[in-house]
Amino acid sequence: MMRVFLRPDDVRHLAAEVFGADRHPVALDRLTGGTRKGVYRLTLDDATSVVLYVWAPAENYWPASVTVPDDPFTGASGAELFAVNHAALTAAGVRVPRLMLLDRDGRFLGADLAMVEDAGGLTLEALMARDPAEAAAPLSTLGDALRRMHTTLGPGHGRLAALTRNEAPQARRAEDIVVDRALLHLDAVATRDPRLADAHQRITTHIRQLRSAVPARAAYGLVHGELGPDHVLVTPAGEPVMIDFEGLTYFDIEWDHAFLQLRFGSAYPKLRPVELDPHRLELYRYAQVLSLIEGPLRIADTDFPDRRWMLDLAEVNITKALAAVDVAAT
Repeated sequence: MMRVFLRPDDVRHLAAEVFGADRHPVALDRLTGGTRKGVYRLTLDDATSVVLYVWAPAENYWPASVTVPDDPFTGASGAELFAVNHAALTAAGVRVPRLMLLDRDGRFLGADLAMVEDAGGLTLEALMARDPAEAAAPLSTLGDALRRMHTTLGPGHGRLAALTRNEAPQARRAEDIVVDRALLHLDAVATRDPRLADAHQRITTHIRQLRSAVPARAAYGLVHGELGPDHVLVTPAGEPVMIDFEGLTYFDIEWDHAFLQLRFGSAYPKLRPVELDPHRLELYRYAQVLSLIEGPLRIADTDFPDRRWMLDLAEVNITKALAAVDVAAT
């Protein structure tokens, strides 16, 4: 479809409602990184700015796909999830952008939107690359926040919005959901890459072997879902601010740590993680490798503007997926 993004004139009524008629928008810049929602920086004529999140079909690059019905991470997007998760993180003492307005009735743009504090454009990822010493304090503070999240236990596993509506927690063990998700991703990518088709049985066996080593457990903490240093902003005061948290759910905390290890690399120990189950962590780490093949290959088939980056990401993880089964076979 032809995508039409927002322009300053589209948000004049919104700006007048929030800031008054004497302040006017002068710029509306769509920020990079959003694939399920639009993220815009709205700048006013007094040089102040806020950030808008807009959940509209034209802002979502992801095509539909077959999913595991009780997978809490698939398609985690929308204003309801944002609002419920924002409240939960705030209650847990996690710094998130301050919420200024939530519109779930389409009053201003014909779509759900949230207006939040502009916490700046500096990501923790960029700060770590530019000045590791300066990044040490935000990393430590983020580690404190993660420990608060991961020790905030829920009644079961599942999305917070569903539990808020008094829906029952998911009945299946979390690791079984992850296995089904991983096998579904494997089936999808094996049709696209002959190397994965050839290794399909070996990968399936490897997943089931990893699952067999995971002991039973039923303690679920607050999990972000895909927390990399690009999903943490650092304010001028040095505060780490967590963003893109619609996937927040009660789940095995190892799911978060598998992703944290991948994305933070050598800086991961500075987060001072809580104690983890190594077998569960290994299963989740491998499942996320398969996810980072399936997702990028699927979105690369759309009009997503950075298709090459997605294909390169998939290739890196194809190499990882095959290397793991080659090592297991020796």
